[in-house]
Amino acid sequence: MSGILTIDREKLVTQAKQIQGGTPTIAVVKNNAYNFGLELAVRAFLEAGITAFATTSLKEAETIRKITDDSMVFLLNPTYEFDFVKSLDLDMTLPSLEYYKKYYEELKGINVHMEYAGLFNRSGFESFSEVEEVLNHQLTLDENERFIIRGAWCHFGYADEFDGVYETERKNWLDFISHFKKLDMELEYVHSQNTASFSRDGLLDGHTHTRLGIGLYGSKPYSGLNDDLFIQTFDLYSKVVQIRNMDEDMPMGYGGSFVADRKTKVAVVDIGYGDGILRKRAAYDCLINGKRYPIVTLMMSHMIVEVDEEVSINDKVYIYHPEMRLDEYTFKGVGANSEQLATFNYNTLTKEIIHDS
Repeated sequence: MSGILTIDREKLVTQAKQIQGGTPTIAVVKNNAYNFGLELAVRAFLEAGITAFATTSLKEAETIRKITDDSMVFLLNPTYEFDFVKSLDLDMTLPSLEYYKKYYEELKGINVHMEYAGLFNRSGFESFSEVEEVLNHQLTLDENERFIIRGAWCHFGYADEFDGVYETERKNWLDFISHFKKLDMELEYVHSQNTASFSRDGLLDGHTHTRLGIGLYGSKPYSGLNDDLFIQTFDLYSKVVQIRNMDEDMPMGYGGSFVADRKTKVAVVDIGYGDGILRKRAAYDCLINGKRYPIVTLMMSHMIVEVDEEVSINDKVYIYHPEMRLDEYTFKGVGANSEQLATFNYNTLTKEIIHDS
């Protein structure tokens, strides 16, 4: 059987409505919508009132455009397929002065969002003086040769940390966008805030939109937030395929990865790292019949759980569940929310969409 991933579409819509709180939002749907499924997520978020989407992939941008004609679709990554961008009426990042100097002719007629490097520093303009150089050069061109400056954005890399660095990157960014106001430039899209930043600060001054990722899908960006504000929108489970009685010092698994320290009972479960379960996740527990049991070893297609007499063959074994939230294991150090989601292997897992809770 292997594992079953069930996504509750109604919960996904409800969570998207809830996390926005009425604030205009750009939904981040990159990497197959955090591995939830791009079409599923886009349609659910449209139902939740979102009309702007962001991705790193031209292929995904094309899929989004097929689903919705009138939404803003923003490319987070720089691209060189300028005619394709125009044909789909996409918005795209303008990532640096160097990029502009090389491709300004190809950018004519394209909607761009000026990117600020900030402390994340993956790409973007280093200072507003570089932006002014671009703007001044644009004024030397005929109107039909210019791009359309539609937005400004950056990426907060420290909003889920509480060591003071986020406050610095936030101040630097707010200083950066204040220059647009000094030039009397009204931008349609000013967006920097991920779920962590928005949860901490609400919508920042000078901003038009949030740009939310993991919170839309139901996971908390940092501990201490109320579970009720973040609905677990999916379950992942498999079933017990065998029960084994083990004597003390009896080994099990590759290289005896589990050795019983006493007489005990274990359940063999039909799911493993080949299905996308992180090894660090297997250092913790699972849920069977409402009770937590320790996972004792993980193999490619099986998991071994130490159990008691209450567990039987064919019982469901949950890896993720409303009582066993994804973000619980994020905060235990298993991996980022997105990392745990990204590893799900749909070549072996079965994905089921629940349309009515």
